[in-house]
Amino acid sequence: MSTAFVLIVEDEVAHGEAIAEALRSHDFACNTVSAGEEAIKSIKHRAPDVVITDYRLGGDIDGMDVLRAAKQASPETEVILITAFGSEALAREALSRDSDVRAYDYLIKPIDIDLLREKVQRAARQSIEARNKRVLQEQVEAASDYSGIVTTSDIMKREIKRLMKLARSKSTVLVVGETGTGKELFAQAIHQNSPRAGKPFKVMNCAAVSETLLESELFGHVKGAFTGAVNDRTGVVEAADGGTIFLDEIGDMPQSMQAKLLRTLESGEIIKVGTNEVQYFDVRFVAATNRDLSELVREGDFREDLFYRLHAQGAIRIPPLRSRREDIPPLVQHFIKMWNRENKGDIDGIKPEAMRRLVNHNWPGNVRELKNVVDRMCVEAEGDVLIVESLPDSLQATTDIVPAGPPNLAGMSMADVEKLHIMNTLRMYSGNREKTAKALGIGARTLYRKLRDYGLR
Repeated sequence: MSTAFVLIVEDEVAHGEAIAEALRSHDFACNTVSAGEEAIKSIKHRAPDVVITDYRLGGDIDGMDVLRAAKQASPETEVILITAFGSEALAREALSRDSDVRAYDYLIKPIDIDLLREKVQRAARQSIEARNKRVLQEQVEAASDYSGIVTTSDIMKREIKRLMKLARSKSTVLVVGETGTGKELFAQAIHQNSPRAGKPFKVMNCAAVSETLLESELFGHVKGAFTGAVNDRTGVVEAADGGTIFLDEIGDMPQSMQAKLLRTLESGEIIKVGTNEVQYFDVRFVAATNRDLSELVREGDFREDLFYRLHAQGAIRIPPLRSRREDIPPLVQHFIKMWNRENKGDIDGIKPEAMRRLVNHNWPGNVRELKNVVDRMCVEAEGDVLIVESLPDSLQATTDIVPAGPPNLAGMSMADVEKLHIMNTLRMYSGNREKTAKALGIGARTLYRKLRDYGLR
């Protein structure tokens, strides 16, 4: 569990400090105040995970007022009341289901510190899980679904906005992104939101077909064109007439085919293998690559004229999943729903700790890898909620965001950069938080807060 923040409200200052010291020794972050007014001010400034408050406080504001203020500011905050012997009935009333606001538990003075720590531990766990569940739900509800593209990321939304504009045009579109980021999904969205929607959408992977067969697959051939050509064959361009063709991994297309593709892009004409007859078809091309085409041009492996033709309207660039981690929770929920629909399953959700492991993973295989992991978790789940034990071994072993090779921070949010820096510094000092805080130039309490906010232990 991440570091919990506890607010202690006790008008006997020495008593409050003794409670705080006992909790700090067990890695709780504590703030102590001596009056109800101070407590409410502290709660409004930063919602605690747990409030420990004396039922009777000096002044106009008592423990019940603190309880109400805490629940109003943060419904997930749990409140433990401390009451004098003989006043237990007042505290039990605050625990009643009929109460307008409910306390988590109560203790009678003199306090058993071990029992208090146990109650605070349970209350903090319940509070943090409830808050994580709410945040997750808010992320899911905030996610937008654009023709199957699920995202809350601003950078993704900017690319989708460009996608929608380009979809309405007749231009060839280039989609750039790492393997598994969803380039084909973007191509489908372009087709579905274009005037060609309802017409054929054909896919061809330029890296999956040998050079000798690529021309035949794309343009077709006539009977006898080559050994084994026993019948005429319709190519992808002809089959997609009026619609869209998605050319995946265009960076792997041989140069001889690049020249023929350029001719088709410019005029719509094709020549089937084995004939000199020119045919014309109305096809819109969407190309994709995970390679740097400009570098391939410099190396002489990609035609410059084709490169500029593909870049006529600029490229849609899909960021890797590791640079938009806010998309992971809604994607996980999306994939759970997909799995339930396809397999008549009844998976209801995922535990916050399991989600934290997923969010912290680096995802070299991007969205495709995430979907595979979620599908596997659904298959192996023993209940209706996905848990840490359902994760693959590689994800159970660590929750670290581990960069492959020297860290490239470009594209990462400032929050992720700070999180990564804190984690690396913690590792450098073997988890010693005092040394880590000193090295980072921040106070111990600030470090505890950041550890909690980032879901780190």
